[in-house]
Amino acid sequence: MSSRSMAATPAVTGARRRLKLLLFVVILFLSWAGYVLITQSGQIDDRSRQLEEANRKLADAQARNEELKLQIERLNDDEYIGQLARKEHGLGLPGEVPIRTK
Repeated sequence: MSSRSMAATPAVTGARRRLKLLLFVVILFLSWAGYVLITQSGQIDDRSRQLEEANRKLADAQARNEELKLQIERLNDDEYIGQLARKEHGLGLPGEVPIRTK
């Protein structure tokens, strides 16, 4: 018999078949893992953008809240209310003559 026919024994053929099957399973697994990685990366990017937008809106709302608190504090002052009445509504104290400019 030739050495070529001895190398192709059923045990060697079965081992090659198992290696090919194992290689196929590994390639299939790596393909799935790559797909999941790419998909999750896209989802993470979307969520990061949403988080940045939410943080920006939160910062705007907090700044607006601080402005409103300051305005409430100022509106509790009688002198400030008098200034607003003179400036925006043209009112004055008794005996004052308002000066109007065009």
